Amino acid sequence: MSIQSLYLISYIWLSIAIVVHVTMFFITAPFGRHTTEKWGITINNKLAWVLMEAPSLFIMLYFLVLGSNSFHSYVWILFAFWIIHYINRTFIYPLRIKSTPKKMPLAIAMSGAFFNIVNAGLNGYFLSELASPLDYSSKWLNSTHFIVGASMFVIGMMINWKADTILINLRKPGETGYKIPQGFLFDYISSPNLFGEIIEWSGFALMAYNLPALTFIVWTFANLVPRAKNHHDWYVKQFPEYPAKRKIVFPFLF
Repeated sequence: MSIQSLYLISYIWLSIAIVVHVTMFFITAPFGRHTTEKWGITINNKLAWVLMEAPSLFIMLYFLVLGSNSFHSYVWILFAFWIIHYINRTFIYPLRIKSTPKKMPLAIAMSGAFFNIVNAGLNGYFLSELASPLDYSSKWLNSTHFIVGASMFVIGMMINWKADTILINLRKPGETGYKIPQGFLFDYISSPNLFGEIIEWSGFALMAYNLPALTFIVWTFANLVPRAKNHHDWYVKQFPEYPAKRKIVFPFLF
């Protein structure tokens, strides 16, 4: 594939992200606390997470190992960041969450898998086949956008993991139902786990400094901001005592 073709696909993918972003404010993705069986066949929530996230992990591993230019520069560092995130999402996170009677619609799992196939495909192919080794040289490692981006990625990942841990441990063994999360960034926003992911992939886009990476952060924002609003609205509806000053996903702003 030529770089012109990949850019064309990337621009089309960006356009779709904008449409999806608007749509998701009106249609709540039916999984987690928003689960419904109206979307057809449902599957175990742990299995669903593996099916959704595995394509992104294995596609990037494929391009890292078999790509033409993956080890001709420091571009492998970008692959490493991506792979670390998706090892957690594909295997560690599903093992940590509790199995619940609430299952995920297969349609949602498959749409998530498709999303990851496109994003990993665009990013992996560009980095391993089309990017110039000069773009990811030792000079790149010392650039401001790499240092800031890498810092953002690590900070975002730590926020995401910490928030996930709080949510996973919210209910004691044998308890059912939902509680209001407290502490850490939950004192300021309803979805610090999603906030962490937005910071994480903003950092990746800054590090990578290319169009496919930009498409991924745009899609991340398009998916997660409406999702965070759905969570926030759900909390407000379920708990009359929900903190009025708590924002949705960006502390003090939204």
